[in-house]
Amino acid sequence: MTVPGAVVPFLYGGKQRQVMVDLNPGLLQSKGLSPQDVLNAVQQQNLILPSGTAKMGQFEYDVRLNASMRTVPELNDLPVKVVGNSTIYLRDVANVRDAFAPQTNVVRQDGRRGALVSVLKAGNASTIDVVKGIRGLLPRVAQTLPPELKILPLADQSIFVRGSVNGVIREAVIAACLTGLMILLFLGSWRSTLIIAVSIPLSILTSVMILSFLGKTINIMTLGGLALAVGILVDDATVTIENIERYFEEGHAQRDAILEGAAQIAVPALVSTLCTCIVFLPMFLLSGVARYLFVPLAEAVVFAMLASYILSRTLVPTLAMYLLKAKQHDRAGSRNPLVRFQLAFERGFERLRNSYHALLTTLVHRRSLFVPVFLLTCAAAFLLVPWLGQDFFPNTDSGQFILHLRAKSGTRIEETAKLCDLVEGTIRLEIPEREVNNILDNVGLPYSAINFMHSTSGLIGAGDADILVSLNEDHDSTADYVQRLRERLPREYPGTTFYFLPSDIVTQVLNFGLPAPVDIQIEGTDIDGNREVAAKMLQEIERVPGVADARIQQAFDYPEFDVAVDRTKAAQGGYTQRDVANSLLNSLSGSFQITPMFFLNWKNGVSYNLVTQTPQYSIQSLEDLQNTPLNASTAARPEILADVASIKRSNEMEVINHYNIRRVVDIYASVQGRDLGAVGREVTSIVDANRKYLPRGSFITVRGQLQTMRTSYLGLLGGLIFSILLVYLLIVVNFQSWLDPFIIITALPAALAGIVGFLFFTHTTLSVPALMGAVMCMGVGTANSILVVSFAKERLLHHGDPVEAAIEAGFTRFRPVLMTALAMIIGMIPMALGLGEGGEQNAPLGRAVIGGLLCATVATLIFVPAVFSLLHGRRDPSAAQQQSAGEPGPIQS
Repeated sequence: MTVPGAVVPFLYGGKQRQVMVDLNPGLLQSKGLSPQDVLNAVQQQNLILPSGTAKMGQFEYDVRLNASMRTVPELNDLPVKVVGNSTIYLRDVANVRDAFAPQTNVVRQDGRRGALVSVLKAGNASTIDVVKGIRGLLPRVAQTLPPELKILPLADQSIFVRGSVNGVIREAVIAACLTGLMILLFLGSWRSTLIIAVSIPLSILTSVMILSFLGKTINIMTLGGLALAVGILVDDATVTIENIERYFEEGHAQRDAILEGAAQIAVPALVSTLCTCIVFLPMFLLSGVARYLFVPLAEAVVFAMLASYILSRTLVPTLAMYLLKAKQHDRAGSRNPLVRFQLAFERGFERLRNSYHALLTTLVHRRSLFVPVFLLTCAAAFLLVPWLGQDFFPNTDSGQFILHLRAKSGTRIEETAKLCDLVEGTIRLEIPEREVNNILDNVGLPYSAINFMHSTSGLIGAGDADILVSLNEDHDSTADYVQRLRERLPREYPGTTFYFLPSDIVTQVLNFGLPAPVDIQIEGTDIDGNREVAAKMLQEIERVPGVADARIQQAFDYPEFDVAVDRTKAAQGGYTQRDVANSLLNSLSGSFQITPMFFLNWKNGVSYNLVTQTPQYSIQSLEDLQNTPLNASTAARPEILADVASIKRSNEMEVINHYNIRRVVDIYASVQGRDLGAVGREVTSIVDANRKYLPRGSFITVRGQLQTMRTSYLGLLGGLIFSILLVYLLIVVNFQSWLDPFIIITALPAALAGIVGFLFFTHTTLSVPALMGAVMCMGVGTANSILVVSFAKERLLHHGDPVEAAIEAGFTRFRPVLMTALAMIIGMIPMALGLGEGGEQNAPLGRAVIGGLLCATVATLIFVPAVFSLLHGRRDPSAAQQQSAGEPGPIQS
């Protein structure tokens, strides 16, 4: 019974069955025995060894020795030592029972104890498939368990994943419908709208097929890329259909209109598509988490865009041949309400177009004043950048939170569990009962080192506990509850450290296993000196606005008893340091640490650990510890620990951490109510100011999500600049000119200004998705400029007047530019709203693209023609004629 892709570590909580040999220190002392004597007796007389076979006559017999006990009670009859004529049995100094190991991990769900199984998935597996397989297997597993045992699924990350995937699909469908309605409104033809709409699902399916061939999975990022591309996918088909419609209006025959209309914009559409695709090339040069997040998104967009262009050259003209026909000129008398509405829209649009023509004419004639004013306005928008704030990724409300508490160092697990009861009561007072789904406590250290390695909460001892609070669907803001608990819990439970951990998948991945987004790491061999610097820095960091849950990870006050053996006195009594150490180890920690033994259960065939140990309840005072019996073969007489050693109280580090072998002290901090970038700048200044106080050979490094964010920002900003350069060079190759491509990319400063302004007015912080949207906007914002400049270049070659060519280009391309821009913007609206599960993650991306496209479209329609007329007006009027006669001309459109 296995589920492909599932990784199941050991259990959390519960009791681990093992056979316990409970030592009685008083009886051992009275019999002159030590814990080591009992261990030796059990080890030598309970064996799991084969004997062999014997051939007698015509048969071969298996020889079986009673080397191991068949039942647990039989272990009590093992002889330990013979004194004279009397035998000391194990039952005389200990009690053997089928029991459990001392519990170091307690799990409770709504106050009821249980065991927790945390199922992980392998890297290439699907979360949804793994969860589906686990849920399908649970009924079969339940049949093999006692009926009293209840199996209750507590947390399911596939719900978040499925909700996020469904949300992205819903966004794509809504975007496609809105885009189709907009095209229908502009073109006034359901046939044209149908042809354009068909290209959307076909392009997406093509991209999905290629992604599947490359071994990619359907996830939030790939689907986000496809949803992002919905508005762009109609670009090629829309321009093609609009150009064919224009030829129809000019009186061309159907076949000629389709062939010439499609051929005329084939190369400009290819350049526009490549401009959109080429901006994603820098994504493949990223490193770290940004690469793994955005390369699948980039691949999804690029494949869909290329498929869209191919369809616009093949399928769209073919469908146009069968579906399109010249518009009737007597539609004004139609009684169809849709036709009348579209005619009214056309009249309104023509008025808008004429008003635009008048405005463009005015601005082009006053280009010497308009161009610098427009550039200054764009530059002024960048003054808002300091007020945007910087985050790595937007926060999401996953409907649950994890509270980690750390009691005073050395607190017993029983006391930690009591403290969790009190804290859980406070949580229920703060959050209405109708909103609480369940509360899960995970107290203490997990039994397995594998589980400890999987932990991301910073566990260090029995005084630690994770409290997972899951809320119902109709809950209020999780962040508000977290903020109120941050203020309340430290007041009610002084001396206890509280901090909140990331509970959603995305943030846990971005933290790379750390319990906080900010990790200030001091490395060096002088731990005491580093601790003093860390304490000083912690006081300063706690005063930084927006910092929450600041603490030093390593505890330096764990209580301990220092046992100092007088080696001379011990040697005089016939004891060595090893004799004393073995007796203490076997008594306090159990024999399994250095001498593993097993008891074979003949009923079920399972071998259980067999451990000799003094029960923890037998050592309740320092006197009980001092009375630990000692014995050795060379000892003159039995002794106790107090005879050869002294004990004093002290303190030690509760946990020792290393990074690249060197000892470290970590200061962790989270962020609340402020962006990570602003907090990070103040934290970095504090770190820099305290470097001078470090001991010689120690160093400070800022790690965590803050470090990853800065690396990703540098990569994406570099990619932004590189994408602009790539777009420019691509257009240079196509236009065979340095000037016209420069005119085309003059729309990009407006796009960047629009991104900044839109993020500012929507209260959206700058983040990696927003930067990704900015990179994408560089390609999309260039596409329409290519259509305008290429047509203006054609008109310039025709009559040689740059002013008139610019005005004609803007006026003629007003409709297709507005159509394609609105299609892209409308396609981004569902994503920008950030609705549904995980919608907050991609919302900045959609908002950045919308803001950039809005301003880039304005710049394309009024600024680019003005720049065209300004720069070409300074050239020799005969230059254009010479270029047309002796050099390759520009793209015709």
